Amino acid sequence: DTEGLLRIKEENQKHYRRAQRHQEKKEKIQRHNRKLGDLVEKKTYDLKTQYEHLANLRRSHILELTSVIFPIEEVKTSMRDPADVSSESDSAMTSSTVSKLAEARRTTYLSGRWVCDDHNGDTSISITGPWIILPNNGDYSAYYNWVEEKKTTQGPDMEHNNPAHTISAALCYATQLVNTLSLILDVNLPKKLCNRQVKTQQGNHEFCGENLSRHRFTRAVKKLNANILHLCFSQHVNLDLLHPLHTLRNLMYLVSPDTENLGR
Repeated sequence: DTEGLLRIKEENQKHYRRAQRHQEKKEKIQRHNRKLGDLVEKKTYDLKTQYEHLANLRRSHILELTSVIFPIEEVKTSMRDPADVSSESDSAMTSSTVSKLAEARRTTYLSGRWVCDDHNGDTSISITGPWIILPNNGDYSAYYNWVEEKKTTQGPDMEHNNPAHTISAALCYATQLVNTLSLILDVNLPKKLCNRQVKTQQGNHEFCGENLSRHRFTRAVKKLNANILHLCFSQHVNLDLLHPLHTLRNLMYLVSPDTENLGR
């Protein structure tokens, strides 16, 4: 029994020494983990600082781009409210009818509900200059109406201020700006739109060059609007400001200095 007790004591001492070694190993691993945690925390802070620096650089590049090359501004038009014109032409028209006409003009049916649109036709948005504008309400029917009219009318085009030319130029500049913004922000666009003067298997690039049919034109506009909304979502632009049909107005909100997350 005494010999057995001695053997058990020796084994217990071995276990104790092994436990001490394991405890030292555990403490060493814990110190190493703490060092790694501190290092990860420091690297995370450095990475966050670099992201903020990169965002500021992107933001400055975008603001310089949109102030020097692609300025986007709101242009007031001299278009009068139809309710005002109607009230002048018909003295018997009641004030309630006038107010209803004004309300109808400022209302848009969107996603199964009627929404108020205070910018529905009273202003336009210009890009690269006050002479290149787009209707604020997203109605570009003047383009394909003019294209269809040109098919039936022979002779050279002498209308240099034709709204179809203005719409085509504005959409072309918008496409070029969106493609440039995607490179600066490092955001992949969901729709591919070409703005270069090259021939492809599908034909010329969108908007500039040959006159597009109504189907091709509306399809290209939808792709452009989708790309702009995608960029707006990526930069956390306030969703209440966006409208799926307001091409340049959405762009204006995106590149505005008031956009807090521009460059993220």
